[in-house]
Amino acid sequence: MSMTHGKFVWYELMTTDMKAAEAFYTDVVGWTSTDSGNTDMDYTLFLAEGVRVAGLMTMPAEALKMNVPPAWLGYIGVDDVDASAKKLAELGGTVHRAPDDIPGIGRFAIVTDPHGAAFALFRGNDGDMPDIAQQANGNIGWHELMAGDLATEYPFYEKLFGWTKDQTMPMGEMGDYQLFAHAGVPIGGMMTKPANMPAPPHWGFYFNVEALDAATGRAEARGGKILNGPMEVPGGAWVVNCVDPQGAHFNLVSMKR
Repeated sequence: MSMTHGKFVWYELMTTDMKAAEAFYTDVVGWTSTDSGNTDMDYTLFLAEGVRVAGLMTMPAEALKMNVPPAWLGYIGVDDVDASAKKLAELGGTVHRAPDDIPGIGRFAIVTDPHGAAFALFRGNDGDMPDIAQQANGNIGWHELMAGDLATEYPFYEKLFGWTKDQTMPMGEMGDYQLFAHAGVPIGGMMTKPANMPAPPHWGFYFNVEALDAATGRAEARGGKILNGPMEVPGGAWVVNCVDPQGAHFNLVSMKR
């Protein structure tokens, strides 16, 4: 396996108002933005430290007809999209969009795990994606799965991507919070979704910001809502769980308030 296999390599926001979302996230997270130059569709790139980290697009018409809410989607690198999609299905996942090419960019598939959490499989035409330090401001510092069932979901991802277990944190009645690593480096955590959480199983992403309180203030000033936090997490970081003005959930993390 390459170093890219099993690594989150891209993040994409599908929303109902691109201009509003662009203004919101550039202000809150500190990203810069630029048009992708794609002549077939309107697609905006978000950059951190000059490196492309995420994309922004209008929700497809079919998603709007199905009342799918705006949401962030994570792309996980694989060595072979077709082989990984086949393996995912054999492990109990579902392929919602069969492997297809993005001309000049790479190949992808849209999938869900056995309990319905969505993500994408991706391989770029040029191999490894541009990269910055995991904890750099503007990068995505943490990936969190609210799983349908941790006991069955962790083995699914372990077999599909080669992730390894890191620290296990007991959460009392909520069960365990299992950290997982890619190439020996912890990149996220997963736990069984609390019974009182109305959302279905899903992946959440934590955007690194310089200072949490200032970023939270900018989010609220632009119409975002804080759902939970600020709260301190193991390791000394501070986090908040938020929703943007169009309804997409996101999270902020910083080592200082």
